[in-house]
Amino acid sequence: MVLCAVRRLLLKSSGGCGAWARLLQRQSSGCVYSGSHGFNQEEIREKLRAFPGGSIDLLQQESGIAVLTINNPARMNAFSGSMMVDLEERVSQLENWTDGKGLIIQGAAGTFCSGSDLNAVRAISNPQDGMKMCMFMQDALTRLLRLPLISVALVEGRALGGGAELTTACDFRLMAPGSVIQFVHKHMGLVPGWGGAARLVRVVGSQNALKLLGGALKVDPELAVQIGLADGVLDAPQEAGEGGTIGLPQQAENWLHRYTKGPAPVIRAVKRVVSAGRELPLSEALRTEKEVFGTVWGGPANLQALASKSKHK
Repeated sequence: MVLCAVRRLLLKSSGGCGAWARLLQRQSSGCVYSGSHGFNQEEIREKLRAFPGGSIDLLQQESGIAVLTINNPARMNAFSGSMMVDLEERVSQLENWTDGKGLIIQGAAGTFCSGSDLNAVRAISNPQDGMKMCMFMQDALTRLLRLPLISVALVEGRALGGGAELTTACDFRLMAPGSVIQFVHKHMGLVPGWGGAARLVRVVGSQNALKLLGGALKVDPELAVQIGLADGVLDAPQEAGEGGTIGLPQQAENWLHRYTKGPAPVIRAVKRVVSAGRELPLSEALRTEKEVFGTVWGGPANLQALASKSKHK
């Protein structure tokens, strides 16, 4: 609630035209596209809901870490039309979760995501509907990346096509042994349409992106770490003593904890300044950093740290 009030004050003080205002407006409204681009979100939702199956499940934990699960194991967790709508709705929930700090995205039943359900793809194969689906998913995944939550994709099994694109909408990617990320779009006579190519270039550079897209390469954990597509390789589930095991989700949460430990306002501020640096020109990013700095300077975490002289601990 405090952050929402700060957002309103900043928007008012900037007259709605400053860098911070523009970034907050993009993050809160979520609109990469508008009506001037032929983007009618409700119309697209209605079309996509005509192709049901599976679900996108969201668990928001008291720890401030949420878990988003792509759940359609009968189709290798491929996105049906209704799942695309589910994803956008879950992103909206996370945008309004002021206590959140981190997000883990995973697939159900031992695999990540195989992209779009071909049944839905065949039904909306005309260019007009394809473009509308493209805009809808670009919008949802851009909003996902802009969330003030530090996010990680837990890649188990295969992340193919749109599933590979989804991994690039996270801040980090962790891969399980034997997993594969593959941009298979070329084999389907396509290029990425959910924003995956633009994000991939920023993650691995243009030359590696050309190799992954042009060669439709199967990227295993070793290669992924080498080119910067993955940030770590998890261990196979381990014995944890007392008859238990450390599963992949717990390993991912432990890994993420090192970056999300601390008060939510501070972690969210960290993500906001990084988002600004990634998306805005330098002069605007600097002004945004100043504004975000002002939201935590003199705040509870800052005052507590000053009182305990914890800077050099």
